[in-house]
Amino acid sequence: MTLVAGLVLFISFFVFLFYGLPIAISIILSSIITLLLILPFDVTIATAAQRMVTGIDDFTMLAIPLFVLAGIIMNNGGIAFRLVNFAKVLVGRLPGSLAHTNTVGNMLFGSISGSSVAAAAAMGRIMGPMEKAQGYKKEYSAAANIASAPSGLLIPPSSLLIVYSLVSGGTSIAALFIAGYIPGILWGICCMIVAFFMAKKHGYKGSEKIAWKDKIFLFLDAIPSLLLIVIVIGGIVVGVFTATEGAAVAVLYATVLSLIYKSLKIKNIPSIIKETAEITGMILFLITASALFSLVMSYTGLPEAISKSIISLTDNPILLLLLMNVILLIIGTFMDITPAVLIFTPIFLPISEAIGLDPIHFGIIIAFNLCIGNITPPVGSALFVGASVGEVRVESVFKYLLPYFAILIILLLVITFIPQLSLFLPKLLGL
Repeated sequence: MTLVAGLVLFISFFVFLFYGLPIAISIILSSIITLLLILPFDVTIATAAQRMVTGIDDFTMLAIPLFVLAGIIMNNGGIAFRLVNFAKVLVGRLPGSLAHTNTVGNMLFGSISGSSVAAAAAMGRIMGPMEKAQGYKKEYSAAANIASAPSGLLIPPSSLLIVYSLVSGGTSIAALFIAGYIPGILWGICCMIVAFFMAKKHGYKGSEKIAWKDKIFLFLDAIPSLLLIVIVIGGIVVGVFTATEGAAVAVLYATVLSLIYKSLKIKNIPSIIKETAEITGMILFLITASALFSLVMSYTGLPEAISKSIISLTDNPILLLLLMNVILLIIGTFMDITPAVLIFTPIFLPISEAIGLDPIHFGIIIAFNLCIGNITPPVGSALFVGASVGEVRVESVFKYLLPYFAILIILLLVITFIPQLSLFLPKLLGL
């Protein structure tokens, strides 16, 4: 019966997706249908309602809307623009310098906002007109923006890693945050390597040399924005405050800084709150739906059955890791990041533990896979936002993204098989 229920769960879920139902609705309907095979109707409804409420009844979960709010405030408060100017100082002389500036800007702004979509939208709006004025092809510019946008999901603070921490049974958020630094920075460097060779091919030059006094001014102007990262992450790692309290500090700091810059208008606050509520509602609805889905999976025993089936195929850790990566890459192409983490972490975490993988390392692996899916059709949200902001069609920019996919998959394998890249910094800091 449990096997039949498990098959009903996944088959009905994919059927609902195929017919175009929103993913959260598909998750809830398939879960309820499956529960009805196991429990009476009244118990099913009560269990589903209770699980959906308790699925988001967690203090740590409050960090997600707060980080979303901080990111939107920064996007409206002139912080993103200052980070772009700082990025110009760092990479302004490289061929295709504006694409490199875009990449560094995504790494900085994405890490602060914790959103690849917000980074792609903010950087695309700022860099697009500049790149157009310099004669860059729109597809080249959009590809650089899209490919580098997810780096901020790895570089902390990251709501993706917060969700993984919750579903994996309490893996240290501080350790996950610190573990994301090297993979996230390597993601950005790989994007810059591709942008460099494409710029050489198309003949895009570097920007004009910036005078030292201007460099110093731009650096000093960006310090207050950069301090946000230091204060929030430093406070979490040292233990001054929790991830949720750190998110609240980020909101307060971003608000005060934006008001000092006089870029944030009081009249804009209602629209900022509204946008935050819309994004938060979408994320939390996905989380609460996925919490129900996870409960139903535990009733059916499906995660354990799948784990045992995969392990029975081979006991070779290398092949198991390759197989999990392939499955996660495929999942990432048609499923949003949050529900994918919530649904598939319980399935693959036992396998990773069985082959001796550190849960922190596995968290980075699953995040990296799903970040690649974030820029891959047919569901990649950063891909569609980046294409829209860049005023290009997805199909026209996709061929420019192919070299990025190639180097990022190579980097994924490096991250997978060299755990020190993820674990070095947490161990160094005693996390």
